[in-house]
Amino acid sequence: MTSKLIPKDPEKVMVVRDVVPRTITTLSVPFLRFGRIKVGGRGTIVRLQSGALAVFSPVALTDEVKQKVAEMGEVKYITALDIEHHIFLGPWHQAYPNAKVLGPEGLAEKRKSQKNEDVPFAYIFSKDKPLTSIDPEFDSEFDYEFVYAHQNKEIVFNHKPTKTLIQADLLFNYPATEQFSKTGVAATSGILTKIFGGLTNTRSDWQKRLIWYGISSKDRAGFARSVSKVDKWDFERIIPCHGDVIETGGKGIFQKIMEWHLDLAKKSS
Repeated sequence: MTSKLIPKDPEKVMVVRDVVPRTITTLSVPFLRFGRIKVGGRGTIVRLQSGALAVFSPVALTDEVKQKVAEMGEVKYITALDIEHHIFLGPWHQAYPNAKVLGPEGLAEKRKSQKNEDVPFAYIFSKDKPLTSIDPEFDSEFDYEFVYAHQNKEIVFNHKPTKTLIQADLLFNYPATEQFSKTGVAATSGILTKIFGGLTNTRSDWQKRLIWYGISSKDRAGFARSVSKVDKWDFERIIPCHGDVIETGGKGIFQKIMEWHLDLAKKSS
């Protein structure tokens, strides 16, 4: 954790927003990749019908966030959506020690090698031992798929009651307007940000190419099988960790970005 990556005072620049009143809250923060590229970061809190809270890709646990959590319910699940989105697992687990921690295979070993806080994983998503159930309370509201062929070992969730896809690096939606809205700095400023934003927006075909020729290239068939499963889910909203929330029409955008992989899955079936 360095000041070039995350803000020194996240309380001042975090945007806490109720995407779905009393059900989904996002925690959007500025984040710089390589200390230069304005990618933004986002955590998501979902209140289950039982009143339990599921937290995805947790960001800084500020006083405002703690207050919001207290108003919403009890944290019962904390998920690192891939092997990159785990920086704040330690503080969240310390604050909510009874919560079950979920993450992808390889993350526990990575955290140990980096000498991160010791966080016990209750559920690990694995290619060889697929998780088919968390518990009835969780399973009744979420679809989930482990995209093991993604280079970051991505876990994707669909909150069925609100038709909301929650993911980290599977799909980006730049620019990160909301995430930099309280910084006083334009989300699109800087040549590296402009280049990266051109490759990772949802308007052009560049992100489709980036995923096909880069991110999925080591196991394109496996990636295609996973996105084909996701495509069968019923969702309209997409909450990415990087870039703005897609409030409507998310399914069509997903199908556009993943078109080649979806075609590959059809040919292979």
